[in-house]
Amino acid sequence: MTARSIQAHAVASQRWDAIDVARGVAICAMIVYHFSWDLSFLKLIETNILQVPAWRWFARAIAGSFLLLAGVGLALAHVQGFRGISFLRRLMRVGGAALAITLATFFAFPQSYIFFGILHCIAVSSVLALPFLRLHPALTFLAAIFCLAAPALFTSPALDHPWLDWLGLGAEEPVTNDYVPIFPWFGMVLIGVAAGKVLLPLKETMGLARWRAENGLSRGLVWAGRKSLPIYLIHQIVLLGILYGVLQIVGPNPAAEARPFLAECEANCVQQNGQPALCRSMCSCIVDNLRQTDVWQKILGNNVDAEDRTRVSRAAQQCLRRAP
Repeated sequence: MTARSIQAHAVASQRWDAIDVARGVAICAMIVYHFSWDLSFLKLIETNILQVPAWRWFARAIAGSFLLLAGVGLALAHVQGFRGISFLRRLMRVGGAALAITLATFFAFPQSYIFFGILHCIAVSSVLALPFLRLHPALTFLAAIFCLAAPALFTSPALDHPWLDWLGLGAEEPVTNDYVPIFPWFGMVLIGVAAGKVLLPLKETMGLARWRAENGLSRGLVWAGRKSLPIYLIHQIVLLGILYGVLQIVGPNPAAEARPFLAECEANCVQQNGQPALCRSMCSCIVDNLRQTDVWQKILGNNVDAEDRTRVSRAAQQCLRRAP
């Protein structure tokens, strides 16, 4: 190995401000997404972002960027040979944080707790990626393509078992607030590993590795990138705490609050008469009428008795008579 090559490997194995900035951007994007998710979850806004394709793709792009950067970091961290102690320390931090997320969400959201989210995927993928650190980048990239294509090739109802959900190859997606299974997401880690190894021989690599953040924005992003794990662990606690306080002051958005009732009302109506436009108009009318009575709060609290159902039926009949 030449002196230049040795120097390049030594520089590349150091902490890169450029990678920390990229991770900081991903952290900021994650906070934006979770802030919007919280607004939707607490019904402070009318939009249900889980039903908006652009928001779903935004979330996937964020997850993919974290996994890609994890792969790049893994390749660069071990460019001078496998550093077992450093690797185990990082694995314990990420794995411990993943376990904490599972326990916290199990008690907070028992029906949709996070059993294999982004941190779980990073921890497991870091172990699975170790053999690829010795392979040629082209072979690693081919393995990445296989992982990305696996859900389209191997998805089967036979793999719909809770203990296999971490693979991501079942026909039914499990109910969870964050789901980042090995397939296809391990492919993004492998792309990062391949990209990290491709960067090393390039002349520009040493300049990129030596680049240092100088202005306030880039230094802030570097700080966020280096503190990404604690920020990930605490940001939702802070956001939900603040927004829950706002909810107590302003109350839920009326349209978001009525969404579950409207969805059920319209589904039942369409099933009976098959006229979606009429059903939307009638169900909106029912909600407007019921909001003026005490029945509406009982509906929201799922505490409706026989007399209340009779009043709902009468409101529906009145609205049907008014409908064009």
